[in-house]
Amino acid sequence: MKVFHTVQEVVDWRTNTIDRRGKTIGFVPTMGCLHNGHATLIKKSVEANDYTVVSIFVNPSQFAPTEDLDQYPRTLKEDMALLESLNVDVLFAPSANEMYPQGIPLDVTKQRGPFVSVLGVSEMLEGKTRPNFFRGVTTVVTKLFNIVMADNAYFGQKDIQQFIVLNVMVNELFVNTKLTMVPIVRNDKGLALSSRNKYLSPEYLEISSNIYRGLSAASSLITQATESQPVNRDALLASIKSVWAPFTESGDFNIDYISIADFNTLHEVEQVKPSDKVVISCAVNVHDKISENTVRLIDNVVM
Repeated sequence: MKVFHTVQEVVDWRTNTIDRRGKTIGFVPTMGCLHNGHATLIKKSVEANDYTVVSIFVNPSQFAPTEDLDQYPRTLKEDMALLESLNVDVLFAPSANEMYPQGIPLDVTKQRGPFVSVLGVSEMLEGKTRPNFFRGVTTVVTKLFNIVMADNAYFGQKDIQQFIVLNVMVNELFVNTKLTMVPIVRNDKGLALSSRNKYLSPEYLEISSNIYRGLSAASSLITQATESQPVNRDALLASIKSVWAPFTESGDFNIDYISIADFNTLHEVEQVKPSDKVVISCAVNVHDKISENTVRLIDNVVM
């Protein structure tokens, strides 16, 4: 596996080292602290492409001044060992200065240089809670796409709004990279794998699996509905909150949002039939009374 830290190294590899005639490059952008969810994305790329590039870059522009940029787990040595075992061809691990030549202060009003915004779909749900998050994501992904020039890129379903935002960006900016969404990888209790799970004690990892149980209760109602008798939004919300009630009442869970929305637009829906393509998503702040950490977890189910 080749390890590059500069844009020029990647460009030289792409243009001078490999033969691209009739061959494809797959790309998996990450922020490191890799787990089995990332490994699943990488395996998809390795299976489907002649070359696979993985980036590890903790992107400052998607963090607010109050968020955990400095605390975000960095495990480059372990990540490199995993990537080697998965037969990745290139690891691109740039510095912040390499990606943002004019610097990247966390205060948006002090940022300089080009940025990419996808208006509309980026301004709800995660975008409402984290107003500049998707601006940071779309900017860095655009930069990475321009550097790697991949044919295919792979993203996890757990960050489903991110995938939808990036799909709009790619389609409407005519970016010649195809995006593939890979299903969520869960532990044996149903908890979606996340780098932030490291902040939770074992007891609260178990408690947090109830997030998925709640979403599954709503998905079961949709499965049981009929085309002539759709299930209404209030019933879906009630089914989720019923599962979560012991944890919200104890202060273990604080619900940021629950969304029942059209898959393509993320507009909220009032009724759902089994044939409708919807996404049931949420963000929950888990207050771990053992580790004394508060961890914001997101999850979703696609119907």
